[in-house]
Amino acid sequence: MVRTMNIRRILIAAMLIAPLAACNQRGPVTVAADDDSAWYIGTMPDKPYDVPLVDKSRLDPKYRRQVVSYTGPERPGTIVVNIDKRQLALVQEDGTAVQYGVGVGKLGFSWKGEARVGRKGVWPDWSPTTTMVSLNPDLPRTRKGGVDNPLGARALYLYQGNRDILFRIHGTNEPWSIGEQMSSGCIRMLNEDIVDLYERVPVGAAVLVKRNGKYRA
Repeated sequence: MVRTMNIRRILIAAMLIAPLAACNQRGPVTVAADDDSAWYIGTMPDKPYDVPLVDKSRLDPKYRRQVVSYTGPERPGTIVVNIDKRQLALVQEDGTAVQYGVGVGKLGFSWKGEARVGRKGVWPDWSPTTTMVSLNPDLPRTRKGGVDNPLGARALYLYQGNRDILFRIHGTNEPWSIGEQMSSGCIRMLNEDIVDLYERVPVGAAVLVKRNGKYRA
């Protein structure tokens, strides 16, 4: 009963925050067609909040976290985002990669070149950009980290040189959006998956994007 109440509380909070985009654009948000609570099966201990766990049987198997064979030329430790396949791969040293399903927002499709993880955030705060505020002056100027935050449990902030390029790989409160093209945001992952990726990659890790089988340079 307590677990059910906690999950319902998480879902209510997520619905309240849904109109906020995760990166730096605002747009409509996909809504689950069935009972949202059915997506959740419990929580994973974390600090300062527990991470909601998703029933992965609801995901297409290709979007579930798994270790796969990998023959690409990228050096170990590189993050490769395949826009078309809605998959993110973390290259390993033994000819494999840890592969995750992702949702890709409009900004993810515009991303070009090689980036790096410039910094990492645990239950990060979210703030709208100047453009977002100009389009919607009623937006809150900041949203503290938590289960109702559009960046989810973790965020990887991407840089080119010393410049934050405003692209994020982050968690999501909308697990049904994994594998989808979204109207807003960057690269979103299940909260439990972004926690896993966060633990595996250091600041400075290279990030590449592929589309149509080629890197977007």
